[in-house]
Amino acid sequence: MSTSTPSPREVVDRFLRVSAANAWDDLADLYAPDAVIEIPFAPEDIPARSQGREIFRARFKAAAGLRRFEKADPVVIHETRDPEVVIVEYDLHGSMTRSGRPFVFSYVMVMRIRNGLIVHSRDYANPLAGAEFRDELAEAIRQ
Repeated sequence: MSTSTPSPREVVDRFLRVSAANAWDDLADLYAPDAVIEIPFAPEDIPARSQGREIFRARFKAAAGLRRFEKADPVVIHETRDPEVVIVEYDLHGSMTRSGRPFVFSYVMVMRIRNGLIVHSRDYANPLAGAEFRDELAEAIRQ
């Protein structure tokens, strides 16, 4: 029985679905075991570079109790000349669990996807949208 490897666009679609569904293990499973996430404009207390699926899994789960996502909208996916590289722009809507305060976090991600797994991601987030939640989110990411 042969299973086909998902295309980079299909991986991005799944990434958005599982993010909005708060499915943290499923999200981590989209990354290669030695994948790298870079956050070029990370605040000083958040790592600008992280490596390893299991590190990501732990961080996703640590932050899970702080906020709840509801949907990704709008979403724009740009396929590039490099068949492994996809650029995705999206707004992630949700609320903080303690206060119930709603938020919209805006992202641009440049993802390299190989053999159906994210091997590298460069993540850009709107720093102003997340500034009021910075301390809560940084606490989870540092773990």
